[in-house]
Amino acid sequence: MKYGNPPLYNQSFTNTGAGPVVILLHGLFGSNVMWKAVVNALKEDFKVIVPRLPLFELPVEQANIKHLAALLHEFIEWNQFTNVTLVGHALGGQVALLYAHLHPGNVHKLVLTASAGSKENSPVLNARNSTSSYRDVHNKILEACYRSELISNELVDEIYTSVHNIPRRISLWNLALSSRRANVSSFLTTIRHPVLLIWGLQDKITPPEAALHFHDLLPNGRVKFIDKCGHMPMVEQAKEFNDHLLLFLRSHPAHAVL
Repeated sequence: MKYGNPPLYNQSFTNTGAGPVVILLHGLFGSNVMWKAVVNALKEDFKVIVPRLPLFELPVEQANIKHLAALLHEFIEWNQFTNVTLVGHALGGQVALLYAHLHPGNVHKLVLTASAGSKENSPVLNARNSTSSYRDVHNKILEACYRSELISNELVDEIYTSVHNIPRRISLWNLALSSRRANVSSFLTTIRHPVLLIWGLQDKITPPEAALHFHDLLPNGRVKFIDKCGHMPMVEQAKEFNDHLLLFLRSHPAHAVL
């Protein structure tokens, strides 16, 4: 079924390839650029969808995880996707988990990388009133990543602009607060989907203990740790990330949705 008006998610999204549908969900400071290597690795065998989470378009009362999951459902219904695999990073992982809990029949598999929703050291909440300089922001981003040489100036510029734009900073803070409050542990045991956890061993934002916590509660979860890797495995260790992802996606494949 399709809604009367295109959903907010349809403002901007990548759609490439053909085959089983894989939807990539970024986090608070993420962008579609972060998924570039993943898209290139998947597009030969999968229909890859990369929506842009409308983080800054939401009114204050809707800047929460539950509403993002509702928008994701609207997006999936509008585009008539079925049997999807959700790949979520950070906040995107938490949204993916909540979506799978609320709409289990629409989901085939889940992949979580550095996912929020359990044990997290949120730099947004820790710096609510921050007036950090560009250098401070740059240094905080580098601290989150083991392979800091892979972090582009474009990403630093985007994050700096976000934290120094007051309306955007308010939206980010509300979403980060909602993320902390919306702990997903209470329903993880009910998620029966196959779940792959891909985690950087040097992740300081969502440390490896978070992956083990998820793994302990997810009935069909498996975890892959990547050494010399921080909070962005799909950027910092793209090849190893994609190898784990492809092996998981190709096991017990879903029916193709072209």
